[in-house]
Amino acid sequence: MAIDQKPEWSDPNHPENCSSVVRKGQEQKGQPASIQKNIRFQKRRTSEPSVAELYEGVLNGDRSLLARAITLVESNAEQHFQKAQQLLQKLLSHSSKSVRIGITGVPGAGKSTFIEAFGMYLCDQGCSVAVLAIDPTSSISGGSILGDKTRMEQLSRNPRAFIRPSPTAGKLGGVHRKTREAMLICEAAGFDVILIETVGVGQSEVIIRDMVDFFMLLVLTGAGDELQGMKKGIIELADAILVHKADGANKQKAEQTRKEYSRILHFLQPATKGWSTKAYTCSSITNEGINEIWEVIDSFKKAGEKTGVIEERRKVQSREWLYSMITDQLHYHFFHHPAIMNLLPKLENEVIAGEKTVASAVEMLFSLINLEG
Repeated sequence: MAIDQKPEWSDPNHPENCSSVVRKGQEQKGQPASIQKNIRFQKRRTSEPSVAELYEGVLNGDRSLLARAITLVESNAEQHFQKAQQLLQKLLSHSSKSVRIGITGVPGAGKSTFIEAFGMYLCDQGCSVAVLAIDPTSSISGGSILGDKTRMEQLSRNPRAFIRPSPTAGKLGGVHRKTREAMLICEAAGFDVILIETVGVGQSEVIIRDMVDFFMLLVLTGAGDELQGMKKGIIELADAILVHKADGANKQKAEQTRKEYSRILHFLQPATKGWSTKAYTCSSITNEGINEIWEVIDSFKKAGEKTGVIEERRKVQSREWLYSMITDQLHYHFFHHPAIMNLLPKLENEVIAGEKTVASAVEMLFSLINLEG
């Protein structure tokens, strides 16, 4: 048995003042080493579900497979493109049954807060809600925070709701180029209402108008949004304007702002034929005005289905989607053409050095591609 000894730094004259002891270790024969060197830990690989598995999972409301289906269509990997298109083709006949609602507004208008309150109200009414929240992608690091699911804590826990944050990937307007595909998948999964939240207000936000039935603009009081909205033309695209945060001491100001927007809307052409765009006040804290907004959207839906406006709008949106995809494919194939990849750096340097005009460089690049082939 090992003998207990006091440490060297202990006082030999007063051993009782030191409670520590040093015990000599003993090595057991045949005992394996506790630490093995040169061991590489690899992440466990999970098999990708097939198109049939994703198809059945989406139709059955499996949230895990729904999320993986959206991840598939958002992927930029070439090997995922054909698989994603096969899945979308199978799901196409199950879509177009949801109410598509676009929500935009200036940063700080409380879009996420409103969506949570509005989504919770819809869930309480028996509706199933899917939220496609678009987060900005950094032009420097290429990363996104994707914090909308955290901000909508209550809604994310509701069994009737599904929240999917997606990066903009640098796409103009803050709308990811795969948002349309994600929307179709959510429709096939049986969601009654699909809410699409964009990054903020600007001229490029018109993109969201081309993929939703009803478009809402959230504004604040005393921020000068009335003039900004007219300058940018965003008001002309809205089917409803919501003066948010109409509670407490701000309630009276919100009502005044609503009246100002109502005067502006009186002189503008409605965004939807046969529909009169109006301004409303609401509060996500007190939930005041939330039910009125849903009544407005429900009236819009019934009127649009009766007149055929919604059906016609979706046909136009499908055509715009087609041309948008053509543009994306042309852009991709142009910059991945071997001859373009070889010549472009040289022409770029010549343009920067002032040795060649931009127009002549572009003409040389396009001369390398046989558009008829």
